[in-house]
Amino acid sequence: MKDKLTVALVQTDLVWENPVLNRSLIEKKILNEKSKIDLFILPEMFTSGFTMHPKTVAESMQGDSIIWLKKLSKIKNAAICGSLVIREKKCFYNRLVFVEPDGCISSYDKRHTFKMAGEGESYCSGSNFGLIEYNGWKILLRICYDLRFPVWSRNVDDYELLIYVANWPSPRINAWDNLIIARAIENVSYCIGVNRIGLDENKNSYPGHSLVIDSLGKKILNLKNKAGVYVTELDKNHLKKIRTFLPFLDEKDSFILE
Repeated sequence: MKDKLTVALVQTDLVWENPVLNRSLIEKKILNEKSKIDLFILPEMFTSGFTMHPKTVAESMQGDSIIWLKKLSKIKNAAICGSLVIREKKCFYNRLVFVEPDGCISSYDKRHTFKMAGEGESYCSGSNFGLIEYNGWKILLRICYDLRFPVWSRNVDDYELLIYVANWPSPRINAWDNLIIARAIENVSYCIGVNRIGLDENKNSYPGHSLVIDSLGKKILNLKNKAGVYVTELDKNHLKKIRTFLPFLDEKDSFILE
């Protein structure tokens, strides 16, 4: 159990539908980071980019990318999370996996598929909630379009950290910037958003803007369009002091999630 959590955001371009090359490029970035890290966070669909051709890149939970994540997590003695395309039975999922150094894996399947891009036709919507515990921290896992639906991320479980991984494009980046801050403030929680950079095969441009926000809406880390691995530290005691002084969560509305 740790009061402080050292987190590394991996803001990177992605090679279209090429898991082998993406794993290689990301591995170099992570191995080159010499700080002691508790958690590395990768973007959405880090093995492929935001593809609507899941058959091309889909893997199982015993596939190469999961094996690679487990190996890398053990080498760095750090958890690693990010989403990739997973096939189970007749469904493809945009799945955020959270891999710990001991090999334990938690996951969250994207609930809100982005219909404007055809994601709802290519992928099944998830039904699990995505609340996990790591190093004594309660963490809620979310993916990209989920950011627009505040009820789905409402802090009814006293989590301390809310994570969004994304492929969020340039034309709507102002919404990303503001919604990440809103989710942190309304949930009195740290909020991290990790977005990719670069241009994909469909000519969609991604500007990065990965962010770390504290529970009062202050930007702790703002990467803008810089590629690389960027490190920050979260302090649970600082969060507890804010929640004690400003007990807004005690008055939260109750929602029934279906």
